[in-house]
Amino acid sequence: MAEQQQWTITATEQPLEWFIQAVKQHTPLSSGIYAAQLLWQRGIKDNQQLTAFINYKDYQPASPFEFGQEMQLAIARLQQAYNAKEKIAIWGDFDADGITATSVLWDGLGQFFKQNTQLIYYIPNRLKESHGLNNQGIDNLAKQGCKLIVTCDTGSTNIEEIIYAKQLGIDVIVTDHHTLPTERPPVAAIINPRYFSREHQLFNLSGVAVAYKLVEALYQSLPNVAKHPLEDLLDLVAVGLIADLVQLSGDCRYLAQLGIQRLQEDFKQPPTARRRPGVGRLLELCQKSGDRPTDISFGLGPRINAVSRIQGDASFCVELLTSRDVKRCNELAEVTELANTRRKSLQKDVQAQVAQKLTQLDLSTTSVIVLEDAQWPAGVLGLVAGQVAQETGRPTILLSTELAGEEDFALTPYSLLPAPLARGSARSVNSVDLYQLVKDQAHLLHRFGGHPFAAGLSLLVENIPLFTAAINQQLRQSLGSTTLTPTVQADLTVTVADLGKELFLELKVLEPCGMGNPVPKLLIQNCWFENAWHRNQQDWQGKKVQYIKTEFDIRDDSGRSAFPGLWWGHYKDELPIGRCDCIAELDYNTFKKRYEIRLIAVRPSVNSALNTRNGLNAPLSLTPLILDLRNQEHSQQATANTTQDGLNASLTALILEDCPTSWDNLRVWLRRCLTISGSASSHENQQQLAIAWSKPKHQPPHQIWLTLVGIAKYLSRTNQPVTRVQLLEKIGISDQTLLVGIKALKSLGFTVKRQDNYLQFTWHPTDSAENFADAAVARFLAAVREEQFQQQYFAEVPLSTIVAIANSENYMGTNL
Repeated sequence: MAEQQQWTITATEQPLEWFIQAVKQHTPLSSGIYAAQLLWQRGIKDNQQLTAFINYKDYQPASPFEFGQEMQLAIARLQQAYNAKEKIAIWGDFDADGITATSVLWDGLGQFFKQNTQLIYYIPNRLKESHGLNNQGIDNLAKQGCKLIVTCDTGSTNIEEIIYAKQLGIDVIVTDHHTLPTERPPVAAIINPRYFSREHQLFNLSGVAVAYKLVEALYQSLPNVAKHPLEDLLDLVAVGLIADLVQLSGDCRYLAQLGIQRLQEDFKQPPTARRRPGVGRLLELCQKSGDRPTDISFGLGPRINAVSRIQGDASFCVELLTSRDVKRCNELAEVTELANTRRKSLQKDVQAQVAQKLTQLDLSTTSVIVLEDAQWPAGVLGLVAGQVAQETGRPTILLSTELAGEEDFALTPYSLLPAPLARGSARSVNSVDLYQLVKDQAHLLHRFGGHPFAAGLSLLVENIPLFTAAINQQLRQSLGSTTLTPTVQADLTVTVADLGKELFLELKVLEPCGMGNPVPKLLIQNCWFENAWHRNQQDWQGKKVQYIKTEFDIRDDSGRSAFPGLWWGHYKDELPIGRCDCIAELDYNTFKKRYEIRLIAVRPSVNSALNTRNGLNAPLSLTPLILDLRNQEHSQQATANTTQDGLNASLTALILEDCPTSWDNLRVWLRRCLTISGSASSHENQQQLAIAWSKPKHQPPHQIWLTLVGIAKYLSRTNQPVTRVQLLEKIGISDQTLLVGIKALKSLGFTVKRQDNYLQFTWHPTDSAENFADAAVARFLAAVREEQFQQQYFAEVPLSTIVAIANSENYMGTNL
């Protein structure tokens, strides 16, 4: 199933000596050079940033009232409910972030409102309901006498449902971190960090962290009411933050650091003395101790998520996380563990079926994998799609075409039967913007939502072939001559002798790791494996489950000692015989009390070199063709800077200062750079590409439209010509979007004539085309929003992603 992977190593950027010494203060057992290199590459480049990143005590968290008037409104409405003894409902979500967010509000608001009488909660059923509010659930809450709903991890775009609740006399406070609506919903308050700029320390908060900020504000506003300290909620915050894969920077990192500490402290207590016996029992069942971020990402998070994937209803998970009843918590933890065991088994079954279907596909002509089956359980499709995408290097969409049961149709005339819908999940890889890809086929879809890397969708079963053909054609056109290849990236090159406690503690200063700060991947070259053996993993009841783990010792020529490791989901026979190169993560196994590596990828050694090009041994770490000068104060200094940072003074650089709006825009420059480099006779004459664009400062799309109309009216009135370049500079949009704008102007009665390099505008207003104009303007606003979204993406996209794209071009060699 897996294609030959392409390996890359992060382009090395030598940190300054003072920075290495500063990092060494935090890594007394080692030189600090590895940690310094990683921190420098990841944008930590001054002492203040460094100390705040490593030690949460040196970080200044934001006040919950940074949310401004919305937080004031939320607290005022909660105080009103407190004084009037109103009934409140928490409306959560069924994933780990939503469950922990519900639990934080249940415990936190429970200090001010009596649980089960004044305060209740509602979690939608994953298999029967979608994310967000729904009218049936609101009706149910209204019948119970609720006057206020507080959402968590959901609700921002549920405008119709919020209006419906208002009609029933229920106010809504939204706490969420997902996409914002175009206009503020009619709520009592909306607490959503998306209103902040991307640079704000609260911007990346997940649902559980937003819920925590609301409770924190209430603690500060009613300081003498709560009986338990606010910090008791932090362990739940850490679980939700790390499980939800948000970027762990700013307050996210701070809260996760504090929360992991609380989690570990509580686990050390005897079961009867724990604040959260349910969490403690879950950790015991997955043989973790709560002191590692991976205990959440590989232990607690998947187990909490498994309940809704398998059972649909995950409401009991809130009780599991918040109850003090040890016996009850043990029962619920074991139900959760059984759900996770079932999830693993189902996932393995679907993986095997998908692998079989993949053998019938020609991957050389397939850009997007779209597979369907009537028997696939919807709850695990996202997990399997993610694995397939990683293994094949292609965006993957898995669909379940299972129809409703016969009893639903028994009394329904055939002509009135609903058209069968396929529902499924999509996962992306290799920097392909999945959201845009699927959005462009919206006319074929029933529903769709997501972001560039993951999505959920539904469509008529009869539309699947058309959808598959269209989305493949679209990505092929976008990629051009680039081939999609599964890619795995290493951060550092080490030897087996480097592995162990010293390196582990040095790299631990980067924890907790997550989006934007991934777990360091280590490249080990010319190594070999000994004492390999595999076994089926057993569940907590001692029964075998369909999950394989291989354990081994790894050696190389750097020393006499071997080092232990494991490879999840693989048999020992899959390890190559003889000398190998491998990419792995270094970890500490608290159950076995040993340091070990977790194998990510392995292959037979090929001249011990990475990314050979044109027959030359040229590791990427020695040929940094791309220089990242984005978002610097003076990007125009790029030419001067190309001789700094340890780069060869003879290098020259192509400077790219305009922020791209697609990979195609950037690919043109990459090809130009690689074409020049490919003709060079030696590494000393390589052509670099300096990416030097700044974060775009966008105007609202409607304001851009008004500016365009104003310019067109002025040019018509003065009879002045204008060049296309002048228009683009004045309005700040791309050529393609300008064409959409000119079509919208024509719908308003403008005539646009081209003469040589100039455009001439004349205006003859008319009322007859009003509806057409509205549609044309809407298309222009949508084009502007899309362009701004793409520019924001390219302002933030990691250098490693751009390098991976460059490598795919590089790999094409002379075919460029």
